[in-house]
Amino acid sequence: MARILAEGLSIEFPLYHLGARSLKKRLLAATPLRLRTDNANRIVVAALRNLSFEITRGERVALVGHNGAGKTTLLRTLAGVYEPVSGRLTVEGAIGSLIDPTAGMDLEATGRENIVLRALYRGLSDAEADALAEDVAAFAGLGDFLDVPVRTYSAGMTVRLAFAMATAMTPQVLLMDEWFLAGDAEFMAKAEERLSRLVSDAEILVLATHDMAVARRWCTRAIRLDSGRIVADGPVAEILAAD
Repeated sequence: MARILAEGLSIEFPLYHLGARSLKKRLLAATPLRLRTDNANRIVVAALRNLSFEITRGERVALVGHNGAGKTTLLRTLAGVYEPVSGRLTVEGAIGSLIDPTAGMDLEATGRENIVLRALYRGLSDAEADALAEDVAAFAGLGDFLDVPVRTYSAGMTVRLAFAMATAMTPQVLLMDEWFLAGDAEFMAKAEERLSRLVSDAEILVLATHDMAVARRWCTRAIRLDSGRIVADGPVAEILAAD
């Protein structure tokens, strides 16, 4: 059964390029809330600060807040991209992510090779991996480009491949950034039914979005972030009405 549990979760990023002591002091004085000096005397940004929440099976959660609030950082932390510096995070269930189109891809490998590698990583047999490649190829509509390196793709082609790969197998925990809903109109019209099925079949959805219409359409719960902290958590209609 899918489940996400965060207990005192914190994420920090060191600012390696700040070497001058006077510059450090000025920055710390100007922005004391999210910058601090760690044990190695580095200035670090507190991207997420002491987050505690639980998401259980059947929940559809929108992460909302202004730019820089921590939505994408939290999404990437749930996906395993970032390691917490303190606290504990438990994610139970197979994860599928629509966050960064190139995440997990080998840009020197072809589109087809990336599909097969993803399938084998998920435990599919060679025959199942080949069948998946054909399904993704047909949906993405990349034609002969499926057999050339991904680094040669345009941004739109990369998104189409990433979307087709991510939606070909239904995960238990679906993590999604709203910009995956903003592809070219022709492709997204084609993707609408597939995405709706994926969202419906996933046991948990966590969606980072600025679009309140998207939040209302897809989600039942909202977690509002501000400066890396949770400032509100509840039914989506109630949280969004507070704006």
